[in-house]
Amino acid sequence: MQILNTHEREFTLPAAPVGILIDSLASANDRLWPRHSWPAMRFDRPLGIGADGGHGPIRYRVDEYNPRLYISFRFTEPKGFDGHHAFEVISLSDHSTLLRHSVKMHTRGLARWSWPLLFEPLHNALLEDALATGEAALGLTPTVHDWSIWVRCLRWMLSLGKARPQVTPDILQRVMKPSG
Repeated sequence: MQILNTHEREFTLPAAPVGILIDSLASANDRLWPRHSWPAMRFDRPLGIGADGGHGPIRYRVDEYNPRLYISFRFTEPKGFDGHHAFEVISLSDHSTLLRHSVKMHTRGLARWSWPLLFEPLHNALLEDALATGEAALGLTPTVHDWSIWVRCLRWMLSLGKARPQVTPDILQRVMKPSG
């Protein structure tokens, strides 16, 4: 099954500060990944081509990296995820920038079922939380999309009842200090 999944958010800022969000991924000062609610993104070395890592059961390798503009990760796990995911910064004007995340992959085997039933709903919630985290980190009011009942149930089941709750905009703004 061919998958194309895209999430994007427009920031009322020039591209440079939005690009810093990408460069902070998996660092001690990660300003984009919503590790306050989701498994942290981690790599075996600093962010760069060839770094191996992932988050939770999703594993990948950095296969392209253009600082502050673009980073692409090639899936290595789970089996049947053949493709990549990427963050891209697109300048719309001097004061408007689009941050886009896309998954382009082909699923095979069990992944044909696990993607739509398990991974896709969790992925969608995580990515919307990441975009809200980026907004808060840049001093903007974060747009938080409430998790669906299915996402809350999946998180509860997979964590054996220990899943952290979704972080609301007021909490996000308190835990994220604006960077520039």
